[in-house]
Amino acid sequence: MENRIEKKIELKAPVARVWKALTDHREFGEWFRVKIETPFVAGKPAVGRILYPGYDHLKWEVIIQKVEPERYFSFTWHPYAVESDIDYSKETPTLVEFHLEKTARGTLLTVTESGFEKIPADRRALAFRMNDGGWAEQMKNIEAYLAQKS
Repeated sequence: MENRIEKKIELKAPVARVWKALTDHREFGEWFRVKIETPFVAGKPAVGRILYPGYDHLKWEVIIQKVEPERYFSFTWHPYAVESDIDYSKETPTLVEFHLEKTARGTLLTVTESGFEKIPADRRALAFRMNDGGWAEQMKNIEAYLAQKS
């Protein structure tokens, strides 16, 4: 089984605009569909409420890891943490990384999520499959968001 998800998309927007959509907590929340109350700060948690129908009872929580302006942004989280009776805090989180590169037409956004090998075996495959599909959907969401807001 693979332990790393990677998605790439070339966005028709300058790096600075993509960077803002990724790192401004309000903009991130719009395309990612989560209501986030506080700005993203390296080393600090960011918490919100998921706005996807069917998942809107869930809390969204990440720890911002690194913020390197217009180049790299990362956080850790517990993948596919959707069972309200399970304490995911004892699991090792996965690392989500966003890399931005300027291209002739805009910005190449690469998203990776790694560390699935540390997820308990009984939920590893499901968490990987759901997040693989989730990141594919989120790439479409940020593309549509930037097309409307740029």
